[in-house]
This record gives sequence, C-alpha cells and structure tokens, in this order.
Amino acid sequence: MSADAASAQPAPAGRLAGLSPAYFGMVMATGIVSIAAHLLDLPRIAQAMFQLNIAVYAVLWCLSLLRAVRHSRRFFGDMVDHMRGPGFFTTVAGTSVLGSQCLLLAGDLRAGIALWAVAIVLWVGLTYTIFAGLTIKEHKPPLDQGISGAWLLGVVATQSIAVLSALIAARIGQPYRLEINFLALSMWLWGGMLYIWMMSLIFYRYTFFPFSPGDLSPPYWINMGAMAISTLAGSLLILNAADAPFLLSLQPFIKGFTVFYWATGTWWIPMLVILALWRYVYRRFPLTYDPLYWGAVFPLGMYAASTEEMIRAMGFDFLRFLPPIFLYAAMAAWTAAFAGLAINLARRAPAGETP
Repeated sequence: MSADAASAQPAPAGRLAGLSPAYFGMVMATGIVSIAAHLLDLPRIAQAMFQLNIAVYAVLWCLSLLRAVRHSRRFFGDMVDHMRGPGFFTTVAGTSVLGSQCLLLAGDLRAGIALWAVAIVLWVGLTYTIFAGLTIKEHKPPLDQGISGAWLLGVVATQSIAVLSALIAARIGQPYRLEINFLALSMWLWGGMLYIWMMSLIFYRYTFFPFSPGDLSPPYWINMGAMAISTLAGSLLILNAADAPFLLSLQPFIKGFTVFYWATGTWWIPMLVILALWRYVYRRFPLTYDPLYWGAVFPLGMYAASTEEMIRAMGFDFLRFLPPIFLYAAMAAWTAAFAGLAINLARRAPAGETP
C-alpha cells in the first residue's frame, strides 16, 4: 500500500482514536442525493434520506467531540497532517448540505440560517488552522506523498457555503438579501481560485510521479465534485440575479464560468471511470469499505443536482437526460457504501469499535 493510502487508514483501524476526519462525507453524500431526488421529483426518497441525514449528522458530531476530548493530541494533530487534515472540511460541507436540505425539503429558514452560521464558523476556523499549520510545520512530505484529491474538499467546503448563502438570499428579505448574495458571490469566486491552485498541483502529481493503485484513493472523485458544486453555486447566483443588481451586471461572467465549471467537471468523468477500471479491474485492487468512499458518492449526486439547476438557470433543455442518469448512479453508489458501512459495523460490534 502506498503512503497516501496508508495514511488515510485509521491506526489502529476502527477505533475512536483513528476515526477518519472525512467521515462527514457521509452527510455530504446522503444530503446531496436527497436534494437531487427532490429536484427530480422523488419526494419519498428525498424525505427519507433527509431524516436519515439528521441522525447521521448528530451521531458524527457526538463521535467527533468524544474523539476531541479523549484523543485530543491525535484529533488536533490530524488537522496539520497533509493527508488527513483536508478531511475536516467535510464537516463544513456536511453542515452546509444539511442546511440546504432544511431549506429545500422542510422550508425551515431558521434551521438553515443556524447551520449556515455554524458552517461559516467552521470554515474560518478550519481554513486558517489547516493551511497555516501545513505552511509552518517543519517536517513536510514530498508532493507525491502529501497531496491527493481530498485537498479539493477545501473547495467543496467553500462552495457549499456559497450554495447555502444563495439559497438563503432567495428566501430572506431586505436589508440582508444583497449582503448574503455578495457573500455567496465572493465564496463562489474564492472556491474557483482555490480549485485552480490545488488542481494544478494534483494534476502535476498525476502526470509526473509514479502512480500505483493504492494512490488512487476515492477522494480523487472530488476532482469532478468540486466543479459540480461550483456549477450549482453559479446556477443559483444566476437565478438570484433579479434580486441583486450587481449580480445582474455580472451575469455574462457568471454564466460563462458556470458553463466552464460544468464542462471541466464533465471532462473528469470519463477519466475517473478509466482510472477506476485500471485500479479495480486491471490491477485488481481490493474493493473494501473505507469511509473515504463517501467522497466518491457525493460527486455523482452533486453532478445530477448541479446539471438540473444549470438547465433551469440557463435553459439547456438538451441536457435534460443527464440528471436522472447520475441520480440513479449516485443512489446505487450510496447504497453500496451504506451496505459496506453496515457490514463493517456488524464485524466490529463485538469488539466495541467505531467504524
């Protein structure tokens, strides 16, 4: 196993001390599949997954806080670990996605705003803790052992706040509508710039360093997912333009970059499928449950939701066939990941371990 894959595994596996910081990816995945089902008129699936997501979110917070208290050195040490640190951004994105569910599926503006505030606090704290820590730490790994697709969770976290801000702005009155739309726009732009920085490094690592099956961890699907959520945020800004004059003046720019993000995300899909076939079929890498697989479910659901919203915002009806395909793919991937989690929990239950 490569250094990338090894560092992503709990040590000792399954115990609370080694709980993956990326486990809130389950909230992200469940939430976006629920939202996509809602957008595509599958209300029973959407509501069932919404209720499940509330429970998952609560359980993960309890486990995370318990880990922070009982294993504080390991918990905070993970924040400045090049491979595990970016996983904490799933907490931000999971909180924002659940907030978006509250707005879209329950019509609960207060809950949406509360989760939005929590997500912003988490984003500020984690962004400057993780990136400052990684900058000033004395001992750093080489590029091929220190970066993976999980770094793009920082982009996803940023864009998730842009999405939730845009949804809140569409449902709140003045005088705050303009300010929240401006925050959504600012986060959308920053997320795009962060993607360019990080993707340059990841693509360089892809093409100029040896690549083994163990290096191709599931978060590499975030290469596409980060662009999909950027597309969703851009589409919501376009829909909000009528209520914010500065968005109206920037509409050609926002539309152009929204299509740019969508096209980039679409380009990644065949590439990721090829790499997955190379990993699991040609190189016969074992397919076993890993919490990082939730990071592969999320991009599929996000691509379905973002494409649906882009169609609505820009009238691209010729793309109408895509959202259902990716929704069903996301539901299948979610079911497989959930079954893996259930089997893993059943195996570890006698030892009293966490997943």
